[in-house]
Amino acid sequence: MKILVAGGSGALGLPLIGLLRQAGYDVWGMAHSARGQAALSALGAGVVQGNALDRSAVFAMMERLRPDCVVDQLTSLPTSPFDLPHRLPADRVLRLQGGGNLFDAARACGVARYIQQSCGFYLDGAGGLADDTAALKTTAPGHIGESARMYTALEKRVMSAPDIQGTALRYGFFYGPRTWYWPDGAFTTHMRQAEVPLIGAGASVFSFIHVEDAARATLSALSAPQGVYNVVDDQPVPVHTWLPGYARWVGAPAPRQMDVPHARASLGEETVYYQNALDGACNHKARAVLGLAPRRQPWGAA
Repeated sequence: MKILVAGGSGALGLPLIGLLRQAGYDVWGMAHSARGQAALSALGAGVVQGNALDRSAVFAMMERLRPDCVVDQLTSLPTSPFDLPHRLPADRVLRLQGGGNLFDAARACGVARYIQQSCGFYLDGAGGLADDTAALKTTAPGHIGESARMYTALEKRVMSAPDIQGTALRYGFFYGPRTWYWPDGAFTTHMRQAEVPLIGAGASVFSFIHVEDAARATLSALSAPQGVYNVVDDQPVPVHTWLPGYARWVGAPAPRQMDVPHARASLGEETVYYQNALDGACNHKARAVLGLAPRRQPWGAA
């Protein structure tokens, strides 16, 4: 089986391509930058240079390659999460328009299966853990709501096409090598510089997933029934527990406390919402169907 991984040089794409190669698949990675292409080549994957926003080039590439399955991991995220407000508009364009080009080309070329990266941390669990049927928080403020509406559109696109087997994988916050949440990651730098306060009660519940566990679940999705899966670990954790625990793990100072009115005035409503209104996710379906067996978080969350 021939697999095309778009966005294959990302934090998830590289371990996924490694697993696919080990499993004996004919793997191709699509990357725009020379650095990304070199990383794919180093893994022994076939390399496709491509700009997903160039529709005619995407169609020509798909016609030439003719994969059996496309794994859409397209992202355009910054090195630091502090730069997200400036980068997210371009990220949404890439995923919606560039991913749309990829999806349309896949359908035109008779690709049998399409796996779409989606989101497991903006789900509406009504104050509890969100299952795989939960909607996304489309009415949330700022970029959270805009991204939730984007993920909703991505899921609708891949799940509603009658001529392709579509699967949406709702990944939790990635941690592990080459992610923000790792000892050498950007978030750790901000923590060590005491730039991340704990806002109010810190009542949001975060669901994480190690990138290697996410890659294994994605590999399983190639042969699993189509559908929507929450790919998150077993430890949904409140921000008020996670943030101090993470600081201890990386040797950063304990986060300072900031009250909600002050945070709203200085950091904005979206930041307050992020730390106090997100719901965690339930992974029962992914455990049962995809064989997800996530590792424990290294920062000691309960």
